[in-house]
Amino acid sequence: MSSAAVLSLLLVLSYHRQVSWGSHVLANQPVVGLAGWSSLNNTQTNMFQDSNDKCDLVMNLSAADRCAFVRNTPDCNMEDGFINYLHVAFCLLPPNLTPLTITLCMIWLLFLFVILGLTASKFDVSALALTAVCVEGVTFLALGNGAPDVFSAIAAFSHPHTAGLAVGALFGAGIFVTTVVAGSVALVKPFAVASRPFLRDVIFYMVAVFWTFLMLFRGTTALGETLGYLSLYVVYVLTVIISAYIYNRQKHSMTSSVQRGAHNPEEFDSSDSSDYEDVPCLTGGSIQQEFESEYRPLLPYSESTSQILLSSLNPVDNRKWRRKSWGWRVFKVLKTPLEVLLLLCVPVVDPDKEDRNWRRPLNCFHLITAPLVCVLTFQSGMYGNYMIQGQFPLWLLMLLLGLFLSAIVFCSTTNDCPPRYHTLFALLGFVVSAVLISAAASEVVSLLHMLGVALSLSNTVLGLTLLAWGNSIGDCFSDITIARQGYPRMAIAACFGGIIFNMLFGVGIGCLLQMIKTDSGVQFESQGLLTWVLAGSLGLSLVLSFVIVPLSRFHLDRRYGIFLIVFYAVFLLIALLTEFGLIHFG
Repeated sequence: MSSAAVLSLLLVLSYHRQVSWGSHVLANQPVVGLAGWSSLNNTQTNMFQDSNDKCDLVMNLSAADRCAFVRNTPDCNMEDGFINYLHVAFCLLPPNLTPLTITLCMIWLLFLFVILGLTASKFDVSALALTAVCVEGVTFLALGNGAPDVFSAIAAFSHPHTAGLAVGALFGAGIFVTTVVAGSVALVKPFAVASRPFLRDVIFYMVAVFWTFLMLFRGTTALGETLGYLSLYVVYVLTVIISAYIYNRQKHSMTSSVQRGAHNPEEFDSSDSSDYEDVPCLTGGSIQQEFESEYRPLLPYSESTSQILLSSLNPVDNRKWRRKSWGWRVFKVLKTPLEVLLLLCVPVVDPDKEDRNWRRPLNCFHLITAPLVCVLTFQSGMYGNYMIQGQFPLWLLMLLLGLFLSAIVFCSTTNDCPPRYHTLFALLGFVVSAVLISAAASEVVSLLHMLGVALSLSNTVLGLTLLAWGNSIGDCFSDITIARQGYPRMAIAACFGGIIFNMLFGVGIGCLLQMIKTDSGVQFESQGLLTWVLAGSLGLSLVLSFVIVPLSRFHLDRRYGIFLIVFYAVFLLIALLTEFGLIHFG
């Protein structure tokens, strides 16, 4: 089932439900106009101002009453995000333009997903790569690859009424990655999965899903349980490191005995080998350098400062452009302005390059723009108008400080040789990337909340469809590409290792932030039957993989890939039927 088909089904069913609910409201209670609203008694007025009211009820009112309801209902107030999308949809724009508003919001949502993907893949990961430890894919790079999922979950969990978005996104992305992505890898490149790493990842993920299910079932969690929940990932990482150490020792001893002629090297069981054994971690830099050396000029050539700045801001590689398809070129043209803006704000340090991507004029410019971006975007720009002692703006202080540091660096360095402190630019790039990803994730959550209200859809179904697809589609394409290049073990390892990190840190950090805001335990609002369908489907898919893969001797073929994709289609159909009340208990 394609994404377009699912979106069409969502729109049709939501419209049908809105018509049904609207008819029910008109038949059972009068529509109150704005003039009559002010003259209601106190009991009726409090109905619109009660803190327990749900913003979803706005669609049950007449078009004239929706703006006042949005302004007076606490559930409609979104603290995070630069734009109040509910106010825009129901107060600024006329009711007859609601379909156009939803269409524009969908386009803006796609643009936000592009921002998340670009910032995480090209800028955040490059900074984290300097400190990455290559141990079976469980590296600091998981933070870069999973940044959109984690920050979206944190932003959603920071408010109890949008926690369903995080639950739907994390569980929905888990099902999508372990079925559609894993099934696509098996279809593209049938292979024998590494047995012990596969069982380890599935077991830890099942524990994480079951623990999350218990917290949702009880509807609350305390500080001690949240810290224990976060520590589960620490245990997972330690298990990976210890098992990799034991495996490497066994492999080393076996290699030594083979060199002495005691054993045949084919006797060593490769099914327990590392998922990333296919590609040595340290060969990427040498391959990159050899590739770039072919295009070096024969005679020494020194670029001027202005030429370095212009070439640094050009995100289009002419060599790659010539061999790419027209579809890739169109998408590249569309996202080029965004890439230029990110290049102006986020420093990128590349350890694979000989000069580590030192660009003197651009890096000096980063010392001005990066602090400004952090101040203007941190927590949705709440510090943009902050005044120090009520007199001096914070953004002006950061601008002056950036100008001072930029002048010092520019005067004390050269274009050809990076300074010793160049690695600090990677830390600056990571901080700016994290702030931008957090801001974009908050916008996504606020926008999805508005779409859920306008389409009469629950946060959970929006999380398991739009938010999960948007955050996971990049991983899907990258894992399939890796499998086509002949590294299916790496792709299947990424399917499980990344989502374990996303769930544990997304839920755990989100719960901690909600505790800090409320000074109490976290309360999960009940999302109804759909949450249990979601959790049960994810648990069932993991159990089936835990049973079927060992029975097939850890060989993933095309039949298993088709089974996983069909499983996801059936789950999605059941979830949508449950959302619209066609499947229910009692």
